[in-house]
Amino acid sequence: MAEDWEAGGFGLYLHWPYCEAKCPYCDFNSHVSRQIDHAAWCDAYLKELDRAASETHGRVLRSVFFGGGTPSLMQPETVGRIIEKIHSLWPVANDLEITLEANPGSVEAGKFRAFRDAGVNRISMGVQALNNADLKRLGRIHTADEAMKAFDIARATFDRVSFDLIYARQGQSLADWRAELEQALSMAVDHLSLYQLTVEQGTAFGDRYNAGKLRGLPDEDLGADLFAMTQDICGAHGLPAYEVSNHARDGAQSRHNLIYWRYGDYVGIGPGAHGRLTLEGQRWATECVSNPNRWLEDVAKTTPEKRRTPLSASDQASEFLLMGLRLKEGVSLNRFAQLNGRGLAPEKLQDLEELGMISVRGENLIVSNQGFMVLNAVIENLLQT
Repeated sequence: MAEDWEAGGFGLYLHWPYCEAKCPYCDFNSHVSRQIDHAAWCDAYLKELDRAASETHGRVLRSVFFGGGTPSLMQPETVGRIIEKIHSLWPVANDLEITLEANPGSVEAGKFRAFRDAGVNRISMGVQALNNADLKRLGRIHTADEAMKAFDIARATFDRVSFDLIYARQGQSLADWRAELEQALSMAVDHLSLYQLTVEQGTAFGDRYNAGKLRGLPDEDLGADLFAMTQDICGAHGLPAYEVSNHARDGAQSRHNLIYWRYGDYVGIGPGAHGRLTLEGQRWATECVSNPNRWLEDVAKTTPEKRRTPLSASDQASEFLLMGLRLKEGVSLNRFAQLNGRGLAPEKLQDLEELGMISVRGENLIVSNQGFMVLNAVIENLLQT
């Protein structure tokens, strides 16, 4: 009998913790360092791959994702050795997706060919805005022109290229975003990640917001209008949303992120990396220490895992809903019931369906566009006992 994780597949996330500069909106585990021992990092990653493979031997690996931080700051030789090691440790899918996140600085763009030769077959570029004023406001160190040139190089080098944009920015009108989104969609892109700007505590933007200095953010109504317009424009251009913030042409969806959203298993390697692993019938949440130097030291000694937490049946069911309801395809009510030991309350499903927040099609639960705007509230309502 297949284990639950097999419905989502098996992937590998590898975290590179360094950036050239820290963006003011970013709450990821990223650090700025002028001296990086690339050989030591390569050795540590290879050692961690051996450890991960010893627990997951024989699983078919469907995706690898180099995230960060800014993984395009890695040496292509390091990426090549990691990919070579991966192929020696796991059987891989015929269409194995290997994604590397990149910033569009000119120096990094020149490395794209070397990353392709190392085995990377998909690039995800952190463009974030297509005008210099907003790029500067977002703390990005590239210009719009550099982003365009880097995208052109990536498109000529890789079959699959995605890029990120942030909207609902300070002072941004519906007309501003429409023009920028239309420009992005004209660039022969087949995957876009479009995120509404969120102000996270502990970031530079969070500090400015708390001090009343982050002005011009959209109100709730404008935010909803921006989201609705985004769905309409992308859909009209053949890139419908397949997840709350991700749009793609048919076949160009991020296979790695689908493993997360379909609640598969994935190994997390690198400082602060999280994972989900099912071992001998028990699903575990894994987390590595976040400090890069400490992570390196711990790899050399024993293990850099900060904790490994067993997930109860109800924990797994909740995570399954939290991740899966982000997808346009929705989730299986039967799978939820199998994880949880009982299904969702019929009266809650009926109430939310009457409000236009969800629809139930056969055994599939799907959130509507209206429901996506208040997704957390929808999920909270469904999980209330």
